[in-house]
Amino acid sequence: MYDPARLLQMFVAVAFLLTATTAISGDAARGKRVFSKCAGCHQIGEGAKNKVGPHLNGVFDRKAGSVDGFPYSKSMRRAASGGLVWHADSLNAYIENPRVLISGTRMSFRGLKSAQDRDDVLAYLRDFSDKPSDIPEADPTAQQTDHAVDPAILAIQGDPEYGQYLSGECTTCHQVSGGDQGIPSITLWPEDIFVTAMQAYKNKTRAHPVMQLIAGRLSDEEIAALAAYFRDLED
Repeated sequence: MYDPARLLQMFVAVAFLLTATTAISGDAARGKRVFSKCAGCHQIGEGAKNKVGPHLNGVFDRKAGSVDGFPYSKSMRRAASGGLVWHADSLNAYIENPRVLISGTRMSFRGLKSAQDRDDVLAYLRDFSDKPSDIPEADPTAQQTDHAVDPAILAIQGDPEYGQYLSGECTTCHQVSGGDQGIPSITLWPEDIFVTAMQAYKNKTRAHPVMQLIAGRLSDEEIAALAAYFRDLED
């Protein structure tokens, strides 16, 4: 009998490292001002506590979903079990578009689209880490990357019939009905969101060894076909 959890454990056992990385060269003082957009949900600094979101002290090099006492969503706990650790690269991807990195996250923030804003916020967060001077220089996942999907890839017109042909591997875990029983629904997703998420797995920006393996086997045209199929899928 197919057991997704067991399959995930098998892939985690072989271990992996995120290869996409981000150098931090932002302005922490400006980042503090940009962080005001986050302060309604997150505290940082001396005496910081969990609010709507977990506190962000020491967030660098911290395993996702690991702050004691915070009630994380199922999606965040799945990402943690898949090996997600908050480095410069993964934080950059998350604050750019939280739902692209983690489907079903309860974080309602729409993201910081400006690369400079993200860089400044990361510089500010770094100041509240255990060894700020060592980040990102001593962080093994630190160098520049661009998390945006090439517009030419987003412009590919997928063939939904071909997507249906390819969908068997997806529907082994994801329910066609759109139900969420431990695995997030992908039914009726907008094509651009589906493609962006799959490209994030393919480029190993998004941490999940099983999905990285699956997405890595798919061409851009095949991902577009799956996006077209699931976009219009009905129960």
